Amino acid sequence: MTFSIVARSDDGESWGVAVASKFLAVGSAVPAAAAGVGAIATQADANIAYKYLALAHLDEGATAQVALDRLLEEDGNREHRQVGVVDSDGNAATWTGSECFAWAGGTTGRSGERGGYAIQGNILTGPEVVEAVERAWLASADHPLERRLLEALAAGDDAGGDSRGRQSAALLVVRDGAGYGGHDDVAVDLRVDDHTDPVTELARLVDLNELYLTASTPEEQVPVDDALMIELEALAKADGKDSFHMWVGSQNHEMRVGPGARPEWIDRRILAIIRGEEDAV
Repeated sequence: MTFSIVARSDDGESWGVAVASKFLAVGSAVPAAAAGVGAIATQADANIAYKYLALAHLDEGATAQVALDRLLEEDGNREHRQVGVVDSDGNAATWTGSECFAWAGGTTGRSGERGGYAIQGNILTGPEVVEAVERAWLASADHPLERRLLEALAAGDDAGGDSRGRQSAALLVVRDGAGYGGHDDVAVDLRVDDHTDPVTELARLVDLNELYLTASTPEEQVPVDDALMIELEALAKADGKDSFHMWVGSQNHEMRVGPGARPEWIDRRILAIIRGEEDAV
């Protein structure tokens, strides 16, 4: 009922899972990941406990295959399960039980020196779904992990995806210090729970996640001189806010504007938005 890709980035710094299914809120059941540890997707007749058990095994030093073997040997219903695991070193393992509904199968591989992936799906239109996911993954090595996973998921969806149709999709990416304000490791945690075109909607949310929840790079930062500060204050007041600082807070742009009431820089996209040159959505 689901297809997914579990992967470690080629630079070795990120882990993630992308998944789509004709199933309500697939993101609540399938993916789990921890920075520096690994990632897992549990699906088909999903055993949700696999997520926590697998991460515990990986955290104790087990490889992806060893962690997977431990999950399966303790589960009398393993022939109904489908699982993909990637460990801290990018080693990957996948399992498709003999009782999973056709078409069901998966593959694993390496991408770069440090990256690895496991792709799996069940009740798919055919093996071409897994093949399309793998091709898209291998062809996008220069993209950030969240974009790469999204592109791979979209390729599988375009190739047929779940044979029953579309309903939900999710994307989870972790790396050290990547969470909001740098306080946890969750770089992306997005879910489309019930939608006629969930992968496309997920792509829209990824764009918004990048705008609101990721910090500007130095290349994106425009210095705020006195003239620009006067302009920003005027634009904020024209939008009904008492100050530019209040406008930033009301629009949730703290990650893309320098701190304080008199910031040293503003992200060029946020500058375009307050000037009315670009829509935030």
